[in-house]
Amino acid sequence: MTTRTLAVVSGGLRQPSSTRLLADRLTAATVDALRDLDVDATVEVVELRDHAHDLTNHLLTGFASDELRAAEDTVAGADGVIAVTPIFSASYTGLFKTFFDVLEEDALTGVPVLIAATAGTERHSLALDHALRPLFAYLRSVVVPTGVFAASGDWGVGGDAGGALASRIDRAAAQLAALVAGAPPREVADPYDAPTPFEELLRGGG
Repeated sequence: MTTRTLAVVSGGLRQPSSTRLLADRLTAATVDALRDLDVDATVEVVELRDHAHDLTNHLLTGFASDELRAAEDTVAGADGVIAVTPIFSASYTGLFKTFFDVLEEDALTGVPVLIAATAGTERHSLALDHALRPLFAYLRSVVVPTGVFAASGDWGVGGDAGGALASRIDRAAAQLAALVAGAPPREVADPYDAPTPFEELLRGGG
């Protein structure tokens, strides 16, 4: 059985959060779908709430803390990504966008990504295709055809009427699993392994 890594980026701002709940359900479904394809999955979760201050500092200084850099490396080195954000004012949160702003250039090029979102009302569902999909297209990721949106009415007693949310989760997970299973494991070069010699930097500056 081959092994692939999944990075789960959860942009929920509260604990507990429906965003993390959706992320966990998508992860479980993807792991099951990979297992059906004879692929074992290693899952690493990046909870953006834990890196909020470090993300701001990174924007202001250009330097990432050790914890934030580890989170960036987790996502950059994954064979597939599940990215879930709450929707505020018809788009992803600033915290969610900031994380993908500070990733290294080309970190997600060619990487399969499953996009998902949560919100209080179904009116925000178009944000999947109007905000998240263009973001990851710009990052040159391979976004799976099915995005998953969950409104407040999909949770709790009487929620998920007819299993519609569960069906979307399973369909999106199967699409992500197929892409991840069919791709070779990623080998991401560390830019710090071969730094530019200081003499060359001086010549460039002159």
